[in-house]
Amino acid sequence: MRRIKHVEQHFTASNFVRDVVIGMSDGLTVPFALAAGLSGAVSNTRLIVIGGLAEIAAGSIAMGLGGYLAARGDAEHYEQERAREYREIKEIPEEEMAEVSRVFQNYGLAATESTPVVEALSRRPDAWVDFMMRFELGLEAPDPRRAVTSAATIAGAYVLGGLIPLSPYVVLASATRGLMFSAVVTLLALGIFGFLKGRFTGASPLRSATQTAVIGGIAASAAFLLAKLIG
Repeated sequence: MRRIKHVEQHFTASNFVRDVVIGMSDGLTVPFALAAGLSGAVSNTRLIVIGGLAEIAAGSIAMGLGGYLAARGDAEHYEQERAREYREIKEIPEEEMAEVSRVFQNYGLAATESTPVVEALSRRPDAWVDFMMRFELGLEAPDPRRAVTSAATIAGAYVLGGLIPLSPYVVLASATRGLMFSAVVTLLALGIFGFLKGRFTGASPLRSATQTAVIGGIAASAAFLLAKLIG
């Protein structure tokens, strides 16, 4: 009988997708809301474009820096926990071996079944610590380039997303017409982005598209109405 080769198909770029989602969703929503709010207060599209570009620049830097600091914090936390595990297997090896045994028991192995594995791990300090980091603490070793990559991805996605709602104001002289076209283009982009996000993350694409578009529409409507009331 001919064997069919099984090919594992798992999505492994979760960190990249998360960064794109963070940057793109805010990039589409915040400049859109700002432009809508300004459209309710001024009629000069040049002012709206200048304000929108300033917001995109500031927002992308702030979001990118936030992503960098978050990734650096994760890496520092991992290293601190790893150093603590090395100290513990040296200072209290019996307790650490008992913790390994409890991990295996949680997977349904009896103490007698896990004992040989526990003893084998205790003779390999690096493997022992790796095991404890993953199965006791649930921590994976971070990519050393993660901080820079995360910052660049979030900032780039924010800029790309922010230029979409701003583009109609660049080519149109009327703030009212700019708002109308910006709303159509942005809501369409939010829907497409939400659909693709759902496909990548395993959620319902249609529900993800609807939720993303509704959130963006609510934010823009609130900013526009507030500007109208104040103005």
